[in-house]
Amino acid sequence: MKHYLKKLEDTVRKQWNQKALCDYQGDSFTYAELATNIEQFRIFLSEAGITKRSKIAICARNSARWAISFWNVNVNECVAVPLLADFHPNGIATLTHHSDSVLLFTDQDIWAKLNPEQMPSLKAAINVKDFQMLWSRDDRVAEAWEEREELFERQHPSGFLPEKVSYPTDNLDKLAIINYTSGTTGNPKGVMLTYGALSDTDEFANSHFPNKPGETIVSMLPMAHMYGLAIEFIHPNVDGVTVYYLGKTPSPTTLLKAMKDVKPYMVVTVPLVMEKVYANSIKPALEKMNWLLSVPQAGKLVNMIVRKKILSAFGGRVRCFIMGGAALKPEVEQCFQKIRLPFTVGYGMTEACPLLGWEWWTNFVPGSCGKPVHEIRIDSEDPKNVAGEIQARGENITIGYYKNPEANAVAFTDDGWFRTGDLGTMDEEGNIFIRGRIKSMILNSSGQNIYPEEIEAVLSSCPYVNESIVVDRKGKIVALVYPELPDDMDKKARNGIPELIRNTANKSLPNYSKIAKVKLVEEPFEKTPKMSIKRFLYS
Repeated sequence: MKHYLKKLEDTVRKQWNQKALCDYQGDSFTYAELATNIEQFRIFLSEAGITKRSKIAICARNSARWAISFWNVNVNECVAVPLLADFHPNGIATLTHHSDSVLLFTDQDIWAKLNPEQMPSLKAAINVKDFQMLWSRDDRVAEAWEEREELFERQHPSGFLPEKVSYPTDNLDKLAIINYTSGTTGNPKGVMLTYGALSDTDEFANSHFPNKPGETIVSMLPMAHMYGLAIEFIHPNVDGVTVYYLGKTPSPTTLLKAMKDVKPYMVVTVPLVMEKVYANSIKPALEKMNWLLSVPQAGKLVNMIVRKKILSAFGGRVRCFIMGGAALKPEVEQCFQKIRLPFTVGYGMTEACPLLGWEWWTNFVPGSCGKPVHEIRIDSEDPKNVAGEIQARGENITIGYYKNPEANAVAFTDDGWFRTGDLGTMDEEGNIFIRGRIKSMILNSSGQNIYPEEIEAVLSSCPYVNESIVVDRKGKIVALVYPELPDDMDKKARNGIPELIRNTANKSLPNYSKIAKVKLVEEPFEKTPKMSIKRFLYS
């Protein structure tokens, strides 16, 4: 297994003057400038008395300087603690303190809402937008930061040359990242991932969706989430791919303009984005060409035209759409298969850095989430037919949760397999089918296991359903639905929508899991950054 930092070292040397990290329509940094920043940070750590393995938090919106901050920390063997900018200020302060972080890279707006007294281990806060110091309680740290460029010039009077670049690779078993989950089940846990886990993920990614120097990618997922960090940033960047950052969540128009300008080789996204592309562009286009389908052989032509239109909208160079974080709606999945869009829906979680399942689009089985990245087993006497907990092991798996002995005690089986908390089955070919979360499973009065996610998949195909969540209310199955209704729909018709949805869904459901009531909600469900609904808020 080749260390990803060795690959970064090789790339920095070979692609010295190539752009490495860019803000879309903003600042850009070459690999030479990245290497210079990493070296300046090494000097700063030494002068400030901050040792290896110290924790350093990063909490801000995606940007090129966010990425530089990460490389500064990671290459110099401190532990990076990426925190979501969407966390509540009290949550940011709590996690910064819990992680024992001594530095915080953030922005002025976030810092203004934080109280340093809640973070007693913190020595300084640095503005990720311009690398100016926002605050410090340690004069030595403040002085070292202000003098880092001058000290760099003293140590490298002839300039910093490619041959001086050397990054550590004897640390595969050492802690690299503490990534706090933002999942569907409540309080964040600090997932500990090693340099070996990151190297393993990069190696798998390189063998399944490789890239080459000079290619480009648009980053739209939060880098404080392992999906965006590992697949959309680390894997491409160490191979010489220029990463462009959009910053705040873009509008569809801005996103597609960026795609056309940047021309990415790969699009990493969540199903919700592609479902919107389907609803707003693909489905209307197919409906307009419905008349052609009666003409012999015209179906293939229609699919080819639609496929070409989609690829062109994303810049024309996309070889793969990678979707993860949630299940793709069956209707959308079937359409993408039919038009032969190069896509896959993987399976992963923070604790797996983040990949557990994957399959290339040509071999992808609809309804599945790919084949195991490493070892997967189903804790069931009949794994093909009876759902059991999905358990995993491999170099990519977490070594545990930071300062959380209670979570660690239940995270692994006695023989060392990680408990995912997901329920699933696996067929003879190794295709993984997720049935739901153990915590969300409903056990009815007859002892029948009911998986809300399966009912939600049926609801997604019902009229007027935008998104839904199924819950148990006093022993009855209730579907909460955020609808998509026409503006001109009258009150009487609207009042009939819940029963229409219930009757439509129940036609496709077995008796034991039929819906007793459908309740419309006025606002979209609250979600995690990977767009999974926060179920614990609605149970």
